[in-house]
Amino acid sequence: MLDIDQLHQRVLYPVVRVRTEKAGGSGTVIYSQPNPEQPDEFLSFVLTNEHVIDAAVSLKTEYNSMLKKDVKTDILAEVKVELFEYVHQSTVDSSNEYRANIIAYDKSHDLAILRLDSPRPVRHVVNLVPRERIRDLRLFMPVVGCGCSLLHDPFAMDGRITSLREIIENKDYLMTGQNCIFGNSGGAVFLAETGEQIGVTARITGIQLGFGQDIMTWMSFAVHPDRIYQFLEEQELRFLYDTTDTYGEALKRREKRRKQTLLETLGQGEEK
Repeated sequence: MLDIDQLHQRVLYPVVRVRTEKAGGSGTVIYSQPNPEQPDEFLSFVLTNEHVIDAAVSLKTEYNSMLKKDVKTDILAEVKVELFEYVHQSTVDSSNEYRANIIAYDKSHDLAILRLDSPRPVRHVVNLVPRERIRDLRLFMPVVGCGCSLLHDPFAMDGRITSLREIIENKDYLMTGQNCIFGNSGGAVFLAETGEQIGVTARITGIQLGFGQDIMTWMSFAVHPDRIYQFLEEQELRFLYDTTDTYGEALKRREKRRKQTLLETLGQGEEK
């Protein structure tokens, strides 16, 4: 099991608060490395839920000169990400707010990646559980959930894995028993033994009772780690977990895919 210092370094410190104009939640710093094109500047990215930043995404119909028709385009507003500074190990000394851009999002996976609009390095970054070790997860394994419950400063709660694979709306989730409430969305579930992130907190259980709803805070659901990797692959963002890949190569692949999609759309339009 991790000691107190390791829990601070691997679980508490990488957790951030994410805000849009209408909503807020949590996130984790998943990457902060020098920019190969400008080594004195860092590239830093945050993993969160799509529904946390959904208010910053809007659709607009615009005329596309290549396709010769109106197409829907997503308009992505800036969001705010707060990083926290601590003194005496556990005490929040200050929070620094950064502008961030939405790099990728997926409503189906309920995941999003944000890029901090800052060249500064972020010292504390989460470690995703290695893909080959996801199969080693077991019931009763101790976990720590950490997030900004009710938009409070980050704090952690202990629990255990209570279900390895819950199917909700045809998507896989882990269920864990640590207390969770609104605002935790986008935060993380960590293995208590290693401090590795094994899920993105996304849902809690609620039961309708009369005119109100009773929230089961001890039945929380995190996006399954298999889906985190699937999302990063589908979005051509493998550099976030694969050291052999780079942000520059990822941008090239994403641009190539964007052009292919446009050409396919154009071809379909001609067939019609």
